Amino acid sequence: MTSALPSVRFSILDRSRVRRGQSHPAALRDTVEFARLAEEWGYHRFWVSEHHSVPGVAGSAPTVLAAAAAAATDRIRIGTGGVMLPNHQPLIVAEQFGVLESLYPGRIDMGLGRSVGFTDGVRRALGHDKRDAEDFDAQLTELLDYFAHGRDGVHGWPAEGLRIPAFLLATDSGAERAARFGLPLVIAAVGGPDRMVAAIERYRAEFQATPWGAEPYVMVSGSVVIADTTAQAHRLLLPEAWSNAYSRTRGEFPALIPPAEIEALIMTDRERRIFEEALRGHVHGTEDEVAEQLERLITQTGADEILVHTSTYDRAARLESHRRLARLVGLLSSEGAAV
Repeated sequence: MTSALPSVRFSILDRSRVRRGQSHPAALRDTVEFARLAEEWGYHRFWVSEHHSVPGVAGSAPTVLAAAAAAATDRIRIGTGGVMLPNHQPLIVAEQFGVLESLYPGRIDMGLGRSVGFTDGVRRALGHDKRDAEDFDAQLTELLDYFAHGRDGVHGWPAEGLRIPAFLLATDSGAERAARFGLPLVIAAVGGPDRMVAAIERYRAEFQATPWGAEPYVMVSGSVVIADTTAQAHRLLLPEAWSNAYSRTRGEFPALIPPAEIEALIMTDRERRIFEEALRGHVHGTEDEVAEQLERLITQTGADEILVHTSTYDRAARLESHRRLARLVGLLSSEGAAV
């Protein structure tokens, strides 16, 4: 085991991806089973996400899905990665997390994001538009107030007085907000690793201690794929990369399809460029290769935690990859028991 790996936590974000031929209800049941396995393998957290009217993603109600995952587990922390605050009234979000924490005390995380609906039609159906994200600071302040003392005589019971860890999902431009609010930062290399590292450095330099955080905490999110060979691991990345290219050229995020079909596709120049961009920067390969890449990522970012969000068409291969990762980083013994 390399020197940096034991110093960080490892957790899982599952976006409830739908594979072609699979129903949305079946994908949600897979997520709940995945949470149970993540606990068995020793992961620190298991988070679910929020997407609306997306053919390839089943998770549309993260607090409801988090409740199901919490009910199926006993110890692992359960949370959201995240609830998109501009889509909701802060009071409702506070009440929902208050209920979760009341039912599963000491196990709930409140991950929050700033995104709005993927298309104009979805935003209209949600009763919001892109301008709602401009008021994110005010929305976040209001939400946190309901956990502290209420707001303007309104109380978000049962949230008030509960200590639920809050996390802010951000790209490079949102790191300053996490620092200003004293919240843990969840960040991915969306604009490339250099921009991510620069954002993390700004976050640490500008961090202001608040009741929500006494010191900076960085969770780096990304794909991690382990297979018997580098080529096999790379092939497992193809379905998600093609979904990304498809969504950016057609405006709809599709269900995952098998790698063999993707390899046979004749892509346009634009599709090929986006597809190849989507394949860059992922941690993948054999155990030794992944250990080296993780060591480098942790050294570059100083990450306190790695949030793994791997998706692929082959569900069994994805689960096996997460099990092998748990063993690699010392969460799981060679006999298969969490340590």
